[in-house]
Amino acid sequence: MAEYSLNPKEKIAQIIRINHAGEYAAIRIYQGQLDYTKDPKVKKIIQEMADGEVEHLEYFEQQIQKRGSRPTILYPVVNCLGYALGAITAKMGTSAAMACTTAVEEVIADHYQGQLNELDDSESDLKASIKKFRDDEIGHKETAFENGAKSAPAYPALSGAIKFGCKLAIKLAKKF
Repeated sequence: MAEYSLNPKEKIAQIIRINHAGEYAAIRIYQGQLDYTKDPKVKKIIQEMADGEVEHLEYFEQQIQKRGSRPTILYPVVNCLGYALGAITAKMGTSAAMACTTAVEEVIADHYQGQLNELDDSESDLKASIKKFRDDEIGHKETAFENGAKSAPAYPALSGAIKFGCKLAIKLAKKF
């Protein structure tokens, strides 16, 4: 595969590009959920998770600038599809919005763990940030489970479709 032929600088640029796109997508998903969720308690929970994603996005934006990297060219697609996913799942109800969160955060936490396994100690700042962000994503997943994710209609199918979409987005962001 082409990804194995990347030099270390290109590999880091790819990691930053993927993570930047993923954090932006998470913010857009949460924004769609916030715009269509009526329950004030649920809105508060979603807003708290969204606030964490802003910190993550800001870090990767700084890394793009610092390292002379670039964001994904798929940014407009990420913007629209992320928001639509959040809005649709929120319109389906709280449990579907929470199911969306568990699916997305599980894929991202696993993705971050894979990056942690790949990075060497010369990238200690990047590794430490990714580890913190992975832990944050696991916390979001747990919060969503505690707030009814598994009671979503057709939970396995909904979760599976969202996970598939997330994994596809990661593959695309690697290349573009």
